[in-house]
Amino acid sequence: MNEEKASYKGEMETKLQDLGTKMDEIRAKADHASVEMKAELDKQLQDLKAKREELQQKLTELEASGDEAWESIKAGVERAWEDLSSSFEEASSKFHS
Repeated sequence: MNEEKASYKGEMETKLQDLGTKMDEIRAKADHASVEMKAELDKQLQDLKAKREELQQKLTELEASGDEAWESIKAGVERAWEDLSSSFEEASSKFHS
């Protein structure tokens, strides 16, 4: 794996870990929310978990890709990250509003 690809993969894995920690914090706070709010947050957290797993799969593909193909896979990783981040922000803002 070339240095740029390895660095990018490491950066994305760190972002995923940070997001996982934030999701755990929301999950813990949701335990004290109303039944209605908790149900909505649980649904959103399940969606986030699925998107997070999809991104992790893309990172696995990135690692397995040849040096010449990694740029196109990187674009897919970026789209998956943007989707995941956007969904997280939406879930987070609903909890805090």
